[in-house]
Amino acid sequence: MVKLNKIYTRTGDDGTTGLVDGSRIAKNDPRMAAIGDVDELNSALGIAICEIGDDALAQELRIVQNDLFDLGADLATPAEPDDDFAPSEMVLRIVPEQVERLEEKIDSATAKLDPLTSFILPGGSKSAAAVHLARAIARRAERTCVAAGRDMPINPQALAYINRLSDYLFVLGRALNNGGKDDILWVPGGSR
Repeated sequence: MVKLNKIYTRTGDDGTTGLVDGSRIAKNDPRMAAIGDVDELNSALGIAICEIGDDALAQELRIVQNDLFDLGADLATPAEPDDDFAPSEMVLRIVPEQVERLEEKIDSATAKLDPLTSFILPGGSKSAAAVHLARAIARRAERTCVAAGRDMPINPQALAYINRLSDYLFVLGRALNNGGKDDILWVPGGSR
C-alpha cells in the first residue's frame, strides 16, 4: 500500500524524477511524457465522471481510473529487452484481463448503438463531450507510450490497453448521446 506523509521531497528540484526501481530520469524523458499523459487522461476521466449521472457507469469509469494508475506504475517500472512483463508482488503490470474487460465493454456498448453513417463531432451532451475529450487525451497518451517504446521496452499489454481504452471511450461517448441518436454528424465540406 502506498503511504504519502509528505507531498514535497525536493528531490525533483534538479529536473529529475524517481522510477519504481529507485533510478532517476529527466522529467522530460519520453517515459515521463507517457506517464504524464496517462495522468492527464485520468484527470479528464474524473471530470467526465462528475458529468455522468449513472452510478453504475461512474463506477465502471472508476475501475478504468484505477487501471490508469496501474498503467502509470507499469510505465514507471524499467524493463529489460527480454522482459516477459509478468506481474509479481513487487512489480505491477497491465495484464491481458484488463484489456479483455475493455473489449467486452466495447462489444456490449456497440451492440446497443445506432450504426454510424458518418464521423461524429465530439459533443452532444456534457457527459459525452467530457468523455470525447478524455478519448482524445487517450489517443495522445497512446502516441507518447509508443514514442517511449522506441527508447525502452514497454509492456505490450500496456500499449493494447491504452489503444483499447480510446475505442471504449468513443463508444461510451456515443452511448451517452442517447445511444448515438444525439450524435452530431460531421458534414464533409458543410461549412464552405
